[in-house]
Amino acid sequence: MAIISVWIEEGCITCDACEETLPEVFEVTEDTCFIKAESRVDGGQDCNEGKAELKPEIIAEFHDDLLDAADGCPVDVIIIVESGEAATVEVEEAAISEAEAVTVAEPIAAEPIEVAGDDIEELLSVGDRGLSILFGSQSGNSEELAAKWAKLAANYGLEGAVHDMDGFDLASLSSMKRVLIVCSTWGEGEMPDNAEELWLAANTAGAPSLAGVHFSVCALGDTSYEFYCQSGIEWDERFEALGATRLLERVDCDVDYDAPAAAWASDALATMAAVDGTGVFHEDMVEAVKAHAAGDEGGADGEDGFTVPNLAAESLHAEISIFRYDPTAASTGVDTWVCALPGHMSVLAALREIKNTHDGTLSFRDGAVDDQSTAICVNGRLILPGNVRLDSVAPIREGTLALRIDPLPGFEVIRDLVVDHWSLERKRESSKPWMVAATREGFATSQATIGTMDPVVANALHSITDFSSAPLLHASSDAVPHANGYLGPAVLVTAWARRNDPRSSDNSVASLDTLLSSSNGIKAETDLVSIRRQNGQGVVVADALLDAKTSVLAQNGFNGRHGKHVWWYTWTLKSSGKVNDTVIYRQVLGPAGLLGNLTSGVTARMVTGFTRTGGDMFYDMLALVAPPAGLGKMPRQFNSSVDKHHEVVAIFNELDGRF
Repeated sequence: MAIISVWIEEGCITCDACEETLPEVFEVTEDTCFIKAESRVDGGQDCNEGKAELKPEIIAEFHDDLLDAADGCPVDVIIIVESGEAATVEVEEAAISEAEAVTVAEPIAAEPIEVAGDDIEELLSVGDRGLSILFGSQSGNSEELAAKWAKLAANYGLEGAVHDMDGFDLASLSSMKRVLIVCSTWGEGEMPDNAEELWLAANTAGAPSLAGVHFSVCALGDTSYEFYCQSGIEWDERFEALGATRLLERVDCDVDYDAPAAAWASDALATMAAVDGTGVFHEDMVEAVKAHAAGDEGGADGEDGFTVPNLAAESLHAEISIFRYDPTAASTGVDTWVCALPGHMSVLAALREIKNTHDGTLSFRDGAVDDQSTAICVNGRLILPGNVRLDSVAPIREGTLALRIDPLPGFEVIRDLVVDHWSLERKRESSKPWMVAATREGFATSQATIGTMDPVVANALHSITDFSSAPLLHASSDAVPHANGYLGPAVLVTAWARRNDPRSSDNSVASLDTLLSSSNGIKAETDLVSIRRQNGQGVVVADALLDAKTSVLAQNGFNGRHGKHVWWYTWTLKSSGKVNDTVIYRQVLGPAGLLGNLTSGVTARMVTGFTRTGGDMFYDMLALVAPPAGLGKMPRQFNSSVDKHHEVVAIFNELDGRF
C-alpha cells in the first residue's frame, strides 16, 4: 500500500528519533515535531493538523524510512495513513438532508507534467514556457539587465518577455506562471519614476491574487544610502503578500552589480525553467536545467562510461594574409592564400598546411600547442596559435574568414613570423628573478618543517604570474616598441609578485623596489589599456601593474620627472577638459593658430616632453619644421573631450598635494 499522509498527534516528547531517521520530512522543535513544508502538497509547515498529503516524490523516495520513523517513535504519536485504510482517519461529516443535497462538480485540476529521471527535454518544451521580466529603472541599469536576461532565457527553454512597469497591466500578473523583477531604488528609498504608478496599484484593495505566480526579485541599490535596495525589498514583500510563491531568495546588489546580478540570474532562470507548463515547480530538476543551459549533455553513456564530444566543424573559406620578411634582400611584403580549411583547425595547423602544400619557404616557429615561442599576432590579437581554432580567432563575414597574420610586435623580426626573444630573456636575467628568502616561522610536520602562507596572499601572488606566455605579455605593451631599455610587463609583474611575497628577504624587497622605480621599470609603462584588453590574464596583470606603479610613485610623493609628467598631464586634463597625445591640433591654422595651445594645456605637455604612449613628440614633418604652416598635415593623433570632467577636477584637487 502507498502512504498518503503523515501527521503528529499531541504528546510528542521531542526526542529527535524521527528527525534522525528522516530529516527530509521531520523537524523537531522545543515543543513538538513538524512535518516539513517541502514534503507536503499544501506547502505548510506544522504538525499537519490538516492532514495534507505528502508529495509523490517524497513517498517514492522515503517510503520505508517513513515507516521506520513511525516505528522508532517511543510515544507513537506519528500517524501514517496508507491507501485502503479509510477507517484510520476520523472525519466529522455534516448532516445534509436529501432535499438539501446539491451535486457539485469538482473542478478538474490540470495534471502536472510528469518528469521522470532526466527527461529534461519534455520539461523545457511542453506547455506554457513564458517568462515575464518586469523592470523598474531610473537610469537604465535595470532595463539593460532585463533585456539581457530575456535573451538568456532561451537557453533555459523559456520565452522571455520584458515589461516596463510604466503602463503595465497589474491584472495580467495573475495569469503568469513565472515572473522576475529587477528594480532599482531612487533617492531616499523611493520607487523609480516608471514603477511608482504600478506600485500604488499593487497596494490597493483591488490588487489581484497572485496565487499561481512563481517569482524572484533582483534589487539594485547603493549602500551609501540609508534605504539600501528598498524598492526591491518592497516588491518582494508585496508579491508574497499577494500570494505569489518565491522560488529564489531576493538578491540585493550594490553599485558594482554585474557579478552578483549575473550569479542570481543564472539561478533564477534555472529555477523558473523548472516550473512546468502547468505551473508545477520541479525542484529536483533545477540542477539538470543548469547543466542543459551550460551545454552539458551528459556523456557517461559510452561502453567505457564516457563519450567524447564531436569537436569537428565544417570547412570554411579562408583568406590568409601573412607578413613576409627576407633579411637577405631586406624586403618586406604580404602573401595571401585563399583556401578551404576546417573551422576546428588551429591557426598553427593552418600555417603548417600552407607551408607543406603552397610555400616551403614560409618561416614560423613550430612546436607544441602551448609553446610560448610560437606566439604570433592575428588580426591585432596576440595568441598562441596552437590552441586557437580558426573559427574562433575572427568573425566569419559573408561566408569568408579573413586573417592577417603578423609577427609579435616589440621584437626584432628574424624572418617572416619568426622573432628574436633574446631581448626579453636578457631583461628577465637582469631583473634577477630568483628567490632570496628571509628567515621566517614554519610549521612542523612528520616529514620536515615547512613554511606557511595566508591562502589569500598565496592565491593573489599566483594569479598575477599565471600568464600563458611571457613573450605574449611583453608584446601586449604599447610602450615596448618605443623604449628599448624598458623591462616590459612580463618581467615587472613577476618582480612585483616577488616584492610582495612574504618569503622575500628585506634586502631582496629593497632591490626589487629599486628595479621597479628605475627609469626602465614600471614608470616607463605609459598606458595599461593595451595589456588589459588582452584575453584572460590581461586584466589581472594590468591591475597588478597599476598597483606597482601607484606604489612606486607614492614612495617619493610623486616627486621627480615622471611624477611631474603625471602632474602636468592631469593638470592639462583639468584645465582643458580634453585628453590628447600632445596634439598640436591648431597647427593647420598656421603659426598664429599655435597660440591657442597656450590656453588648451597642450603647450604644457610640449614643454615637459610627455606623450601618452611614450611615442615621438611630433610625427612626420609637422608645420613647426616644414612650412607652409601644417597645410593638410593633421598629425596621426587624437583630441577628444573628457567624460565627467567635474570628477577629474575633483580628483585632481584632492590629490594635488601629493605631487
